Amino acid sequence: MVDERTMRALEEKVAELRRLVEEDGVDLRDELTLLEQRLQALRREYYAGLSDWDRVRLARRPDRPRGLTLVQAVCEDFYELRGDRIGGDDPALRGGLARLGGKAVTVLFHHRGTSPEEQRACRSGMALPTGYRKAVRIMEIAARLKLPLITFIDTPGAYPGVEAEAANIAGAIAKSIATMLSLPVPTVAVILGEGGSGGAVALAAADRVLMLENATYTVISPEGAAAILWKDAAAAPQAAQALALSAPRLLELGVIDEVIPEPLGGAHVDPEGTAQAVRDAVLRHLSELEGLPLDERRKLRYNRYRNAGNRGAGAPTG
Repeated sequence: MVDERTMRALEEKVAELRRLVEEDGVDLRDELTLLEQRLQALRREYYAGLSDWDRVRLARRPDRPRGLTLVQAVCEDFYELRGDRIGGDDPALRGGLARLGGKAVTVLFHHRGTSPEEQRACRSGMALPTGYRKAVRIMEIAARLKLPLITFIDTPGAYPGVEAEAANIAGAIAKSIATMLSLPVPTVAVILGEGGSGGAVALAAADRVLMLENATYTVISPEGAAAILWKDAAAAPQAAQALALSAPRLLELGVIDEVIPEPLGGAHVDPEGTAQAVRDAVLRHLSELEGLPLDERRKLRYNRYRNAGNRGAGAPTG
């Protein structure tokens, strides 16, 4: 069985040989070609057998495409709307107007930040009630302007601090879910990395829910589940398996509608290709939804969430 340490050692060897060939002019091209072929074969073997815990680790990689950068790669002409018109703005949950395939849409997304300072300001994508109230405001704009809503989800969960509890985070999340479920426009959600707890569900109550291949979607983190059930956070890999949080398993259960393939090695290997795959999938599902009458879309949405988790319940029909 191939392990990550073996792959890393081979990657380092390939990088060293490539440097010798490119910088020092050493004639090791044949050896380099053979090693690159072996590395590619090992990668295919390794990534074909990923555990759910392996996917958790991939979903959490800091170099994974996410947030504003990915939204700007998927959409054109993004114009941000700020503030909840009540208490302020939250950089952890952002959104606004954009174009997708030449059509006007509304977008919402978690933003985890790129620099350490921005990550602290965004609380690594964990939004406050202000963020979810802003999301509701943008959802209502989508309904008023009759624009489809696209959401991009990447959060460990809503912010769990005293400040959030004092401002009624549970109520803000509930309002976001209820508003999204009642929208008269087509809605598509894409889980990019971590889809954690109610903080993720607040943006994922869509007509169609898509996931990148190595994203996760779960009610609680593996570490949290392990601490509760096994009294030991070190049991996180076992908890991840029990939670069935990976995209392939959630597709089998009917919780999501499509797994968007990632490049071999993960989305971070080819961010541009990943963005294009997300764009293509969203456009395809939007086209299908826009071809359905409003009453049928609402009926399908109702049935989807009444039967969430049943095998095949989330599969698109018609």
